[in-house]
Amino acid sequence: MKYSQTIGIVAALALMGACFLPWIHIPSLQETYTGMYTGATRFGRPGVMTISLAAVSVLLFSIPRIWAKRTNVIIAAIGISWAARNFMLMTSCLMGECPEKKSGIYVAPFLAAVIMLMTLLPKMVLPAQKKD
Repeated sequence: MKYSQTIGIVAALALMGACFLPWIHIPSLQETYTGMYTGATRFGRPGVMTISLAAVSVLLFSIPRIWAKRTNVIIAAIGISWAARNFMLMTSCLMGECPEKKSGIYVAPFLAAVIMLMTLLPKMVLPAQKKD
């Protein structure tokens, strides 16, 4: 695909921004949590790993070598599984209380899937093979 690298870089940068969008709102605590702020919960800061993986993907998208494209597939697979983990963990009901899902929790897995798709469609110019 002609624009797969550009789309992948834009999606990775947008994924970094999605870490700062609201992910969930817990009504009993009157708190809204993002990927970078999880307050008193024990979710950690899942946005740090997401931003790290997206930054590595941006770097690998911009390197025109075959090893970079293959490594980027692995990084994107880790990224999409991390996004799925965050979605399942942060939106699950605990002790009878279900959080309200906000826009960021849907945007992050979608962008991770776009990154994964773009890593599978690299623009690589292969050298012509000699005919015998």
